[in-house]
Amino acid sequence: MSTYRHSLSGTSYEFSGLVDVMAKATPRRSGDELAGCAAASDSERAAAQWVLADVPLTEFLEQPLVPYETDEVTRLIIDSHDREAFAPVAGLTVGGLRDWLLATASLPAADAAATLTAVSPGLTPEMVAAASKIMRNQDLIAVAAATRVTAGLRTTIGLPGTLATRLQPNHPTDDPTGIAAATLDGLLLGCGDAVIGINPATDSPQATSDLLHLLDDIRTRYEIPMQSCVLSHVTTTIGLVEAGAPVDLVFQSIAGTEGANRGFGVDLALLREGNEAGRSLGRGTVGNNVMYLETGQGSALSAGAHLGVDGAPVDQQTLETRAYAVARELEPLLVNTVVGFIGPEYLYDGKQIIRAGLEDHFCGKLLGLPMGVDVCYTNHAEADQDDMDTLLTLLCAAGVAFVITVPGADDVMLGYQSLSFHDALYARRAMGLTPAPEFAAWLDRVGMLDAAGRILDIEPERSPLRALTGSLS
Repeated sequence: MSTYRHSLSGTSYEFSGLVDVMAKATPRRSGDELAGCAAASDSERAAAQWVLADVPLTEFLEQPLVPYETDEVTRLIIDSHDREAFAPVAGLTVGGLRDWLLATASLPAADAAATLTAVSPGLTPEMVAAASKIMRNQDLIAVAAATRVTAGLRTTIGLPGTLATRLQPNHPTDDPTGIAAATLDGLLLGCGDAVIGINPATDSPQATSDLLHLLDDIRTRYEIPMQSCVLSHVTTTIGLVEAGAPVDLVFQSIAGTEGANRGFGVDLALLREGNEAGRSLGRGTVGNNVMYLETGQGSALSAGAHLGVDGAPVDQQTLETRAYAVARELEPLLVNTVVGFIGPEYLYDGKQIIRAGLEDHFCGKLLGLPMGVDVCYTNHAEADQDDMDTLLTLLCAAGVAFVITVPGADDVMLGYQSLSFHDALYARRAMGLTPAPEFAAWLDRVGMLDAAGRILDIEPERSPLRALTGSLS
C-alpha cells in the first residue's frame, strides 16, 4: 500500500493509501466524520487535495479502493473499463483530468458534448469522484451543463433545454382517491413527464398491482405520454411482469458495494433480470429504457458495507459514485440521488446537501446517466426550503434531467421535505426550460399551455382532467 505525504504551512501530513487520501480530500460531511475517515482539519483536507491532484488516473485501475476479489461492483468497474475510450486522458493525473474537463466544457456545445460522451466509458467512478473532490461548485456545474445524456420510454429524458419531473403522489394508506387527487394537482401544474411514481405503503404484490392499474388507467384514459412506476422491490415487480400487470418501469434502490446491495436484497444478476423483464413487455414508444434507480450518499455506511482495502472506511461520496457503475450497466431511463433523504447523520446541513447534490449530479451525468436529484431534506436536518431553492436553481444551471415534486413540497407518507409542483414551474420559467417534448405536446393539445408554452393557471373545475378523482376513486 502506497503512503502519500504533503507539507502545508510547515506541517507534514501523511496518508496511508489511496482510500485515505480520497476520504480526507472530500469536502466536509457528517457521514465521513461518523465513519471516522474525514480530515481532522481544513489544513489536512487541503493537503489531501494537493496529494490527490497529483495521483495518476491509472492508479485507480491498479489500486481498487474496494477489493476486486470480494466485491462484484469492483469487478464490474474493472472488467467493463473501456481502455480505448480512456486513451485521451490515460496520461493525466486527477488534477489534469479536472483541467481537461473544464477545457472541454468551454468548447462549442456540440463539440463538448461529443467529447465528453466519447470519454465517458473510459472513466471509472473513482476517477470521476476524485476529480469532483478538487472542483469548486461552479466547476461541477460547468462540466455537467456541457454533458449530454438522453434516455426514453414514452417521453425523452435529458434533452437540452428541458426539465422533467417525477410526480410523486404518495399516500399513507395508498388510498386511490388521495393518489388521484395528488396526481391531478401535479398534472395541472405540468408535472409527471419523467414518471408518475408512487412509493407504496406496503410491498404487497396485490397492492402494487392495484396502484399500477390505477396509474395505467389515468395514462390511457387521458392519452398521456408518460410512464408510471410503483416503487416496490425488484423481485415484486418481476413477479408482476410475469403476471401481466401494466409495468412501465422497474424500480430498485442500489448502492456502490456488493454488501450494500445485498442489504437492499439485490445483486447484479437480479438487477439484470429485472431489466430484461421490463424490456420484454415492449411498452415504450420513443425508447426501451425501463429501469428507475435511486441512490444516496450514506447508504453503504448505514448498511455497514462501506469498508475497502485492508478494512479502511471508504468515503460516502466515492461509494455513491460507484453505484453509478451499477446504474449504467442497466441503461436506465431514470437515476436519482435522494440527496438529503437519508438524514443529517450523513449530510448535516444545507451546505453539505447542496454540495453533495452537485457532486452526485456531476458524477452521474459524466458517467453517462440521465441523472436526476430529489432536492430534499429531513425535518431534523439543519436545512430549510431556501437551501432547496438554491440547490434546484444550481441543478437547473447544470442541466439536471429531472427532479422530484410532491404536493406542497411535503411528502406526507415518507415524512420528508422535497420540491413542490410550483417549484418546478418556477425553475422552468426562471431558467427558460420546458417539459419533455412529448409531454409538452400533450399539455398543449389539451389546452394547458399558453402561447409562450407556459402552464396556464386553470381552476380544477375547468380542467380537461376535472373528472380524474371522481372517476378513478
